Amino acid sequence: MKEKVIFEKSAPGRKTDYLRKPEIFIEEADKLLPGKFLRQDLNLPSLGELDVVRHYTNLSRLNYCVDTHFYPLGSCTMKYNPKVSEDMANIEEFFNLHPYQNEENLQGALEIIYNLEKLLCEITGMSRFTFQPSAGAHGELTGMLMIGAYHRLKREKRYKVIVADSAHGTNPATASMCKYDVVVVESDKDGLVSVDKLIKVMDTDVVGIMLTCPNTLGLFEERVLDISEIVHKKGGLLYYDGANFNPLLGVTNPFLMGFDVVHLNLHKTFATPHGSGGPGVGAVGVRENLIPFMPVPLVDKKKDKFYLNYKLKHSIGRVRSFYGNFLVLIKAYVYVLRLGREGLLRIAQNAVLNANYIREALKETYDVAYNKICMHEVVFSCVKQKNKGASALDIAKRLIDYGIHPPTIYFPLIIKEALMVEPTETESKETLDYFIRVMKKLNEEIDSNLQILKDAPQTTPVKRLDEVKASRQPVLKWQKNGS
Repeated sequence: MKEKVIFEKSAPGRKTDYLRKPEIFIEEADKLLPGKFLRQDLNLPSLGELDVVRHYTNLSRLNYCVDTHFYPLGSCTMKYNPKVSEDMANIEEFFNLHPYQNEENLQGALEIIYNLEKLLCEITGMSRFTFQPSAGAHGELTGMLMIGAYHRLKREKRYKVIVADSAHGTNPATASMCKYDVVVVESDKDGLVSVDKLIKVMDTDVVGIMLTCPNTLGLFEERVLDISEIVHKKGGLLYYDGANFNPLLGVTNPFLMGFDVVHLNLHKTFATPHGSGGPGVGAVGVRENLIPFMPVPLVDKKKDKFYLNYKLKHSIGRVRSFYGNFLVLIKAYVYVLRLGREGLLRIAQNAVLNANYIREALKETYDVAYNKICMHEVVFSCVKQKNKGASALDIAKRLIDYGIHPPTIYFPLIIKEALMVEPTETESKETLDYFIRVMKKLNEEIDSNLQILKDAPQTTPVKRLDEVKASRQPVLKWQKNGS
């Protein structure tokens, strides 16, 4: 049954007396907004407590999430988030901290930030980390601002940033926001950065290169050391887009690959929840020579006391309010401590194993963009299915009817009818086998009942949307008739 909008459930005079507002509160509110008490003067729905509970419970059942469905959203690393991390973040002494408290009363929180930074430095090889950025794209912006400040201090007028043609869209967007010209280097026949073409575009006008490794095709950049040498030889720096760091945990690190700056999505690799744009953390780490440019404050230790250090000579300043999303840091800290060195390595191994298990099982049914051992994700091309009438979009929508969240589609842009699958390390073989069976069944449906794919999804309250009309004629305001 379709869930109504909460205003449609409203009935005049209906309310709950579960929470009675003290008279003193009403008096104080009336002083601030005379005659404007919420219930009388604002158009709020009137419902009983049970109505509200049922409404939001029913809405929650319509959600796709990792706790309810397989979520193979490529490049997003939608892994299961352990509940013990949530429990630790909900400890009252953490949950009720206030950023304006005196440092003397924040020693435990500062110690966690300090320790987590040390752990991430060990994992990545970087020298320092900031936790201010709230997302990966925010981390990219922070990193590129530091790289720009580094070059300006050297009085170098560089104005170009190199990105791969398979890059996340945030890479060129970040470079543009920093007022740099974007230079795209093409991939070679193996789906990797073409070193020959990189040599041609690399010069002393280049600020640096933004690189994802493994790339968005799920492939490790096998010549990353050559890339590092080429860029550094011309005075440029290497930025590591850490969205795909999952399969490298405990295996190698950005420092060994020659990167100068790295961002890590704690809400991906380190299993803290995604949150519709927040809360997240795009932690940014740097080599020793870039520490003076980091955002302030950093957490440092003097004798037995932790303190906020604002004294960085060439700091780019704050990139957000206060010190970042602290509760997210607790979840990541618990995650790393709970797994330890061996556990983090198993994450990488199982993520790679799961992706290649799917690749091998489906390579005869769907074309693999680059059919060789991949890392944490595999990119299929649905051109063969498209030629029979079913696009990657149709296949993705039909998966919903089988209780599977659609994978990423039409990305990377260099693959026609791309369908990117990232199972993560947390899924069981039974789940992967179910996904494989469904994908094969959808391929059979193209021949036996193509229209069911074109009309999918069938099982959801909202069926297939007219995406062109939604883009060109969006309805941004709810109307009483429900339209």
